[in-house]
Amino acid sequence: MKQHSFLFFILVALVISCTKDNLEEHFTFFKPVYVTKESVKANIRSSEPELLENPGKLVVKDKYLYLNDADKGIHIIDISNPSQIKNVVFIHIPGCIDLAVKGDYLYADCYTDMVTIDISNPLQVTVKQFLTGVFPHRAYRNFVADTTRVIQQWIRVDTVLKRRFRETLDFQINKDSQFMYASASSFASASGAGIGKAGSMARFALLSERLYTVSDRDLKVFNVARAEQPFYVKSVYLLNGNIETIFPYADKLFIGSQNGMFIYHTANPDEPVKLGQFMHARSCDPVITDGRYAYVTLRAGNACGGNSNQLDVIDVKQITNPQLVKTYPMNSPAGLAKDGNLLLICDGKAGVKIMEASDAAAVTTLGKITGMEAYDVIAENGYAIVVAKEGIYSISYSDPLNPQVLAKIPVTPTR
Repeated sequence: MKQHSFLFFILVALVISCTKDNLEEHFTFFKPVYVTKESVKANIRSSEPELLENPGKLVVKDKYLYLNDADKGIHIIDISNPSQIKNVVFIHIPGCIDLAVKGDYLYADCYTDMVTIDISNPLQVTVKQFLTGVFPHRAYRNFVADTTRVIQQWIRVDTVLKRRFRETLDFQINKDSQFMYASASSFASASGAGIGKAGSMARFALLSERLYTVSDRDLKVFNVARAEQPFYVKSVYLLNGNIETIFPYADKLFIGSQNGMFIYHTANPDEPVKLGQFMHARSCDPVITDGRYAYVTLRAGNACGGNSNQLDVIDVKQITNPQLVKTYPMNSPAGLAKDGNLLLICDGKAGVKIMEASDAAAVTTLGKITGMEAYDVIAENGYAIVVAKEGIYSISYSDPLNPQVLAKIPVTPTR
C-alpha cells in the first residue's frame, strides 16, 4: 500500500486564532492512500459481512438487497424473510457509490473505472471485467488522481499554518499539493426480466440492453447486451448540468437535476434524445414516474441550495410539455417510490410517509414511520426497504394507516 503525495480537500476551511500580528489557521485535509488495480481486483470477492457505516444507493434483485457503502463497497443482504433480514456478504470496491444489477451481473463504479461482477452465486462473486477511465468526473474537480492505481481510502490530516497578520496565505504546502473545498456522497424486476430494482437516488439505470449513467453534465451509454462484457458507447452532453438522478420507464429516461426534470427518449438506445423538461427552483431533485405523472421531491440546503422542501406532482401526458399539477409541502424530502396508488416518501428527519396518490391533485398522508432520518426507498406489494442515516429498515405498509418496522440492520460508524 502506497501513499500519494497529493493532499485532497479542505474539510474544515478555517479556524483562526490571532495574537497581535500573528495568525494560526487550522485546516483539515484528506490524503489519498493508493493501491494497485491488481490488488483491488484480487480483493473484489465475497468477504465476511461488515458493519454498515455509510449506506447509500440500493438495488433489490430476487431475495437479495445490494446496498452500497459509500466509497467502500457493497453489502449483500438476504431479505427473503422481511422480519429477519440478514447481512451475509461484503464486496470490497474502493470508490463505489453507484450500482446496477442485470441478470447474474452487477455493475459498479470503482472511482474512475467500472467493474462487472458475476453474482450468480452471491456467496462467491467473481470479477469479470474492468472498464478503465470511463468515469473521469470522479477525478474530484481540480484534484487529478493517479489513474494507474485506485484510491483505497482517505486519511485525515490536521495541520496548523502560521503567518504574519498581513501576509497572504499560501496554500502550497509543497509543490505537488492541490486543494479544493469539500461538498457535503419478494420484489419484481424494475423494467424487464432480470433487471434489479433500484432506488430513486440512483445514477445508474438499465433499459433496452443499455446501462445509462449520469454525472454532473453528461449521460453515458454502455451496451450490456452481453451482460458479462459491457462496453462504452458514447457520452451525451447535458446542457443544463447539476444532474443528480436517473429513472427508467418504458422507453424513456427521467433525469433529475438541481434545476429541473428532463425527459429523454431512447427509441435509438445509443442516441438518447431530449423530449421535454420541467424547470424548478434550485434544490436537490430525485424523480420517479408511473407513466402518467412524474413525482419530484425538492430538498433545500447543503450543496443543493435553495429553500424549497416539497413534492411536485407533474402531468407528463404531453411528454414534450410537462405541467405542474400541484405542490405539497414536505420537511426535507429525498428518495421516493410508488406502489399502485400509494406513494412512499423519505422525508428526512420526519421519517417515511405513506401517501394516497390516486388523485394527483389531492395527495394525502395516510401513515408514517418516524424515528429515522430516511434517505431512499424501494417499495412493492406492501413491503419496503428503507435506507436511513440510522440503518436499513424492512417495513410493512400493507396497512398504510399503520405501517410497521419489521427489522433493522443498524449503522455502526467505525471511521
